[in-house]
Amino acid sequence: MALTPFMDYLSLEKKYSPHTVQAYGNDISAFAKYCEEAFELDRIEDIAYSLIRSWIVVLVDSGMSNRSVNRKVASLKAYYRFLLREGEISINPLAKHVALKTGKKVEVPFSEKEMEAVLQLPPFEEGFEGVRDKLMITLLYTTGIRRAELIALEFKDVDLGEKTIRVLGKRNKERIVPLLDSTVPLFFEYIKLRNALTEIADDAHIFLTKAGRKIYETLVYRTINRYFSEVSTKVKKSPHILRHTFATHLLNKGADLNSVKELLGHASLASTQVYTHNSIAELKKVHALAHPRNKR
Repeated sequence: MALTPFMDYLSLEKKYSPHTVQAYGNDISAFAKYCEEAFELDRIEDIAYSLIRSWIVVLVDSGMSNRSVNRKVASLKAYYRFLLREGEISINPLAKHVALKTGKKVEVPFSEKEMEAVLQLPPFEEGFEGVRDKLMITLLYTTGIRRAELIALEFKDVDLGEKTIRVLGKRNKERIVPLLDSTVPLFFEYIKLRNALTEIADDAHIFLTKAGRKIYETLVYRTINRYFSEVSTKVKKSPHILRHTFATHLLNKGADLNSVKELLGHASLASTQVYTHNSIAELKKVHALAHPRNKR
Protein backbone atom coordinates (compact mmCIF):
# COMPACT_ATOMS: atom_id res chain seq x y z
CA MET A 1 0.00 0.00 0.00
CA ALA A 2 1.52 3.28 -1.17
CA LEU A 3 -0.16 6.17 0.62
CA THR A 4 2.21 8.93 -0.47
CA PRO A 5 0.43 9.83 -3.76
CA PHE A 6 -2.91 10.02 -1.93
CA MET A 7 -1.46 12.15 0.87
CA ASP A 8 0.12 14.47 -1.72
CA TYR A 9 -3.26 14.72 -3.46
CA LEU A 10 -4.97 15.75 -0.21
CA SER A 11 -2.28 18.25 0.64
CA LEU A 12 -1.52 19.80 -2.76
CA GLU A 13 -4.79 19.50 -4.68
CA LYS A 14 -7.43 19.45 -1.97
CA LYS A 15 -5.44 21.92 0.17
CA TYR A 16 -6.20 20.03 3.39
CA SER A 17 -4.28 20.99 6.52
CA PRO A 18 -1.36 18.78 7.65
CA HIS A 19 -3.45 17.69 10.64
CA THR A 20 -6.32 16.53 8.38
CA VAL A 21 -3.97 14.77 5.96
CA GLN A 22 -2.36 12.91 8.85
CA ALA A 23 -5.79 11.88 10.17
CA TYR A 24 -6.69 10.38 6.78
CA GLY A 25 -3.41 8.50 6.71
CA ASN A 26 -3.88 7.15 10.22
CA ASP A 27 -7.40 5.89 9.43
CA ILE A 28 -6.31 4.09 6.27
CA SER A 29 -3.24 2.61 7.97
CA ALA A 30 -5.44 1.32 10.81
CA PHE A 31 -7.66 -0.46 8.29
CA ALA A 32 -4.63 -1.93 6.51
CA LYS A 33 -3.34 -3.25 9.84
CA TYR A 34 -6.73 -4.85 10.54
CA CYS A 35 -6.70 -6.58 7.14
CA GLU A 36 -3.22 -7.91 7.77
CA GLU A 37 -3.90 -9.17 11.28
CA ALA A 38 -7.41 -10.55 10.72
CA PHE A 39 -7.14 -11.87 7.16
CA GLU A 40 -3.39 -11.91 6.38
CA LEU A 41 -3.94 -9.49 3.48
CA ASP A 42 -1.13 -7.13 2.60
CA ARG A 43 -3.13 -5.18 -0.01
CA ILE A 44 -6.33 -3.22 0.64
CA GLU A 45 -6.77 -2.01 -2.92
CA ASP A 46 -8.76 -5.00 -4.20
CA ILE A 47 -11.10 -6.14 -1.46
CA ALA A 48 -14.81 -6.81 -1.03
CA TYR A 49 -17.18 -4.58 0.91
CA SER A 50 -17.90 -7.46 3.29
CA LEU A 51 -14.37 -7.17 4.68
CA ILE A 52 -14.79 -3.43 5.28
CA ARG A 53 -18.12 -4.15 6.92
CA SER A 54 -16.42 -6.57 9.34
CA TRP A 55 -13.98 -3.78 10.30
CA ILE A 56 -16.90 -1.44 10.96
CA VAL A 57 -18.47 -4.06 13.24
CA VAL A 58 -15.19 -4.42 15.17
CA LEU A 59 -14.97 -0.63 15.62
CA VAL A 60 -18.56 -0.38 16.87
CA ASP A 61 -18.10 -3.35 19.22
CA SER A 62 -15.00 -1.67 20.66
CA GLY A 63 -17.23 1.16 21.93
CA MET A 64 -16.29 3.73 19.32
CA SER A 65 -19.05 6.24 18.57
CA ASN A 66 -20.89 6.07 15.26
CA ARG A 67 -19.61 9.54 14.46
CA SER A 68 -15.98 8.42 14.85
CA VAL A 69 -16.59 5.25 12.85
CA ASN A 70 -18.14 7.30 10.04
CA ARG A 71 -15.09 9.56 9.97
CA LYS A 72 -12.74 6.59 9.60
CA VAL A 73 -14.86 5.05 6.85
CA ALA A 74 -15.01 8.42 5.09
CA SER A 75 -11.20 8.46 4.99
CA LEU A 76 -11.19 5.00 3.44
CA LYS A 77 -13.89 5.97 0.95
CA ALA A 78 -11.86 9.00 -0.15
CA TYR A 79 -8.84 6.75 -0.68
CA TYR A 80 -10.81 4.39 -2.91
CA ARG A 81 -12.22 7.33 -4.89
CA PHE A 82 -8.65 8.47 -5.46
CA LEU A 83 -7.57 4.99 -6.60
CA LEU A 84 -10.54 4.85 -8.96
CA ARG A 85 -9.65 8.23 -10.42
CA GLU A 86 -6.05 7.12 -10.94
CA GLY A 87 -7.16 3.89 -12.62
CA GLU A 88 -5.70 1.70 -9.87
CA ILE A 89 -9.05 0.00 -9.23
CA SER A 90 -12.18 -0.46 -11.33
CA ILE A 91 -14.78 -0.51 -8.53
CA ASN A 92 -15.03 1.49 -5.31
CA PRO A 93 -16.07 -1.08 -2.67
CA LEU A 94 -17.61 1.72 -0.57
CA ALA A 95 -19.59 3.32 -3.40
CA LYS A 96 -22.95 2.22 -1.98
CA HIS A 97 -22.03 2.34 1.71
CA VAL A 98 -24.56 4.05 3.96
CA ALA A 99 -23.11 5.86 6.97
CA LEU A 100 -24.14 4.83 10.48
CA LYS A 101 -26.85 6.93 12.08
CA THR A 102 -25.66 9.56 14.50
CA GLY A 103 -27.48 11.73 16.97
CA LYS A 104 -27.53 15.47 16.47
CA LYS A 105 -24.33 16.96 17.85
CA VAL A 106 -25.19 19.58 20.43
CA GLU A 107 -22.49 22.04 21.37
CA VAL A 108 -23.48 24.39 24.16
CA PRO A 109 -21.77 27.79 23.92
CA PHE A 110 -20.52 29.72 26.91
CA SER A 111 -22.92 32.35 28.19
CA GLU A 112 -22.12 36.06 28.13
CA LYS A 113 -21.87 35.90 31.92
CA GLU A 114 -19.26 33.11 31.71
CA MET A 115 -17.27 35.06 29.14
CA GLU A 116 -17.30 38.17 31.32
CA ALA A 117 -16.21 36.10 34.31
CA VAL A 118 -13.14 34.90 32.44
CA LEU A 119 -12.18 38.12 30.66
CA GLN A 120 -13.15 40.78 33.23
CA LEU A 121 -12.43 38.97 36.48
CA PRO A 122 -9.80 36.51 35.30
CA PRO A 123 -7.67 34.15 37.36
CA PHE A 124 -4.79 34.92 34.98
CA GLU A 125 -1.23 34.71 36.17
CA GLU A 126 0.99 37.75 36.01
CA GLY A 127 3.70 37.90 33.37
CA PHE A 128 4.16 36.46 29.91
CA GLU A 129 2.06 33.28 30.12
CA GLY A 130 -0.90 34.98 31.80
CA VAL A 131 -1.06 37.79 29.24
CA ARG A 132 -0.56 35.30 26.40
CA ASP A 133 -3.41 33.12 27.66
CA LYS A 134 -5.75 36.08 28.01
CA LEU A 135 -4.93 37.27 24.48
CA MET A 136 -5.52 33.79 23.08
CA ILE A 137 -8.93 33.54 24.75
CA THR A 138 -9.80 37.09 23.71
CA LEU A 139 -8.92 36.45 20.06
CA LEU A 140 -10.77 33.15 19.89
CA TYR A 141 -13.89 34.74 21.36
CA THR A 142 -13.85 38.11 19.59
CA THR A 143 -12.78 36.94 16.12
CA GLY A 144 -14.13 33.38 15.91
CA ILE A 145 -10.91 32.05 14.41
CA ARG A 146 -10.09 28.35 14.60
CA ARG A 147 -7.44 26.89 16.91
CA ALA A 148 -5.18 26.06 13.94
CA GLU A 149 -5.59 29.61 12.62
CA LEU A 150 -4.59 31.05 15.99
CA ILE A 151 -1.48 28.88 16.14
CA ALA A 152 -0.48 29.81 12.57
CA LEU A 153 -0.90 33.56 13.12
CA GLU A 154 2.24 35.52 12.20
CA PHE A 155 3.26 39.14 12.70
CA LYS A 156 2.84 39.82 8.98
CA ASP A 157 -0.83 38.85 9.35
CA VAL A 158 -1.61 41.48 11.99
CA ASP A 159 -2.25 45.18 11.36
CA LEU A 160 -2.82 46.83 14.73
CA GLY A 161 -3.15 50.25 13.07
CA GLU A 162 -6.05 49.07 10.93
CA LYS A 163 -7.20 46.72 13.71
CA THR A 164 -7.40 43.67 11.48
CA ILE A 165 -5.86 40.22 11.17
CA ARG A 166 -5.41 38.20 8.01
CA VAL A 167 -6.35 34.56 8.50
CA LEU A 168 -5.49 31.64 6.24
CA GLY A 169 -8.34 29.20 6.73
CA LYS A 170 -9.24 25.79 5.39
CA ARG A 171 -8.08 25.04 1.85
CA ASN A 172 -5.91 28.16 1.95
CA LYS A 173 -8.93 30.46 1.87
CA GLU A 174 -7.85 33.88 3.11
CA ARG A 175 -10.07 36.30 4.99
CA ILE A 176 -9.67 39.57 6.88
CA VAL A 177 -11.13 39.65 10.39
CA PRO A 178 -11.55 42.90 12.38
CA LEU A 179 -10.17 43.34 15.89
CA LEU A 180 -12.11 45.07 18.65
CA ASP A 181 -10.59 48.30 19.98
CA SER A 182 -10.20 46.70 23.41
CA THR A 183 -8.01 43.92 21.98
CA VAL A 184 -5.27 46.21 20.64
CA PRO A 185 -3.76 47.29 24.02
CA LEU A 186 -3.67 43.63 25.11
CA PHE A 187 -1.80 42.82 21.89
CA PHE A 188 0.82 45.47 22.61
CA GLU A 189 1.19 44.27 26.21
CA TYR A 190 1.76 40.70 25.03
CA ILE A 191 4.25 41.68 22.31
CA LYS A 192 6.29 43.64 24.86
CA LEU A 193 6.49 40.59 27.15
CA ARG A 194 7.16 38.27 24.20
CA ASN A 195 10.09 40.39 23.06
CA ALA A 196 11.54 40.21 26.57
CA LEU A 197 11.79 36.40 26.53
CA THR A 198 15.30 35.09 27.18
CA GLU A 199 15.28 32.98 24.02
CA ILE A 200 13.04 33.19 20.95
CA ALA A 201 13.34 30.23 18.56
CA ASP A 202 10.52 31.44 16.30
CA ASP A 203 10.53 35.05 15.13
CA ALA A 204 7.58 34.75 12.75
CA HIS A 205 4.72 33.33 14.80
CA ILE A 206 2.97 35.50 17.36
CA PHE A 207 2.06 32.99 20.04
CA LEU A 208 4.99 31.24 21.70
CA THR A 209 5.63 29.00 24.67
CA LYS A 210 7.73 30.40 27.50
CA ALA A 211 10.66 28.54 25.88
CA GLY A 212 10.25 30.73 22.80
CA ARG A 213 8.79 28.10 20.48
CA LYS A 214 5.52 28.15 18.55
CA ILE A 215 2.52 27.04 20.59
CA TYR A 216 0.84 23.73 19.78
CA GLU A 217 -2.71 22.36 19.70
CA THR A 218 -2.65 20.63 23.09
CA LEU A 219 -1.41 23.79 24.80
CA VAL A 220 -4.29 25.82 23.39
CA TYR A 221 -6.84 23.19 24.43
CA ARG A 222 -5.41 22.91 27.95
CA THR A 223 -5.44 26.70 28.31
CA ILE A 224 -9.11 27.02 27.39
CA ASN A 225 -10.11 24.08 29.53
CA ARG A 226 -8.15 25.35 32.52
CA TYR A 227 -9.55 28.87 32.66
CA PHE A 228 -13.13 28.00 31.82
CA SER A 229 -13.17 25.25 34.43
CA GLU A 230 -12.95 28.11 36.94
CA VAL A 231 -16.20 29.72 35.78
CA SER A 232 -18.23 27.08 33.93
CA THR A 233 -19.73 23.68 34.72
CA LYS A 234 -20.25 22.81 31.06
CA VAL A 235 -18.88 19.41 30.10
CA LYS A 236 -17.14 20.55 26.92
CA LYS A 237 -14.69 23.44 27.23
CA SER A 238 -12.60 23.71 24.09
CA PRO A 239 -11.33 26.23 21.51
CA HIS A 240 -14.12 25.18 19.16
CA ILE A 241 -16.73 26.02 21.80
CA LEU A 242 -15.30 29.56 21.86
CA ARG A 243 -15.78 29.75 18.08
CA HIS A 244 -19.31 28.47 18.61
CA THR A 245 -19.82 31.08 21.33
CA PHE A 246 -18.57 33.88 19.05
CA ALA A 247 -21.10 32.99 16.36
CA THR A 248 -23.98 32.44 18.77
CA HIS A 249 -23.49 35.72 20.62
CA LEU A 250 -23.30 37.69 17.37
CA LEU A 251 -26.50 36.11 16.11
CA ASN A 252 -28.21 36.69 19.45
CA LYS A 253 -27.44 40.39 19.12
CA GLY A 254 -28.97 40.54 15.65
CA ALA A 255 -25.94 40.04 13.40
CA ASP A 256 -26.68 39.06 9.81
CA LEU A 257 -26.13 35.36 9.15
CA ASN A 258 -24.17 36.04 5.98
CA SER A 259 -21.82 38.41 7.84
CA VAL A 260 -21.18 35.76 10.49
CA LYS A 261 -20.47 33.29 7.69
CA GLU A 262 -17.79 35.58 6.27
CA LEU A 263 -16.20 36.15 9.69
CA LEU A 264 -16.05 32.42 10.34
CA GLY A 265 -14.64 31.66 6.91
CA HIS A 266 -17.34 29.18 6.00
CA ALA A 267 -17.74 28.18 2.36
CA SER A 268 -21.53 28.13 2.56
CA LEU A 269 -24.38 29.34 4.76
CA ALA A 270 -25.28 25.73 5.55
CA SER A 271 -22.14 25.47 7.70
CA THR A 272 -23.05 28.65 9.59
CA GLN A 273 -26.66 27.69 10.19
CA VAL A 274 -25.66 25.07 12.77
CA TYR A 275 -25.04 28.01 15.12
CA THR A 276 -28.55 29.44 14.79
CA HIS A 277 -30.44 27.15 17.17
CA ASN A 278 -29.33 29.16 20.20
CA SER A 279 -30.18 32.51 18.59
CA ILE A 280 -33.63 31.18 17.71
CA ALA A 281 -34.11 30.16 21.33
CA GLU A 282 -33.14 33.69 22.36
CA LEU A 283 -35.63 35.17 19.87
CA LYS A 284 -38.39 32.95 21.26
CA LYS A 285 -37.58 34.18 24.77
CA VAL A 286 -37.68 37.84 23.71
CA HIS A 287 -40.87 37.25 21.74
CA ALA A 288 -42.61 35.56 24.67
CA LEU A 289 -41.61 38.29 27.13
CA ALA A 290 -42.42 41.23 24.89
CA HIS A 291 -45.59 40.30 23.04
CA PRO A 292 -48.78 41.60 24.71
CA ARG A 293 -50.74 38.53 23.73
CA ASN A 294 -48.49 36.23 25.69
CA LYS A 295 -50.06 34.99 28.92
CA ARG A 296 -47.99 35.87 31.95
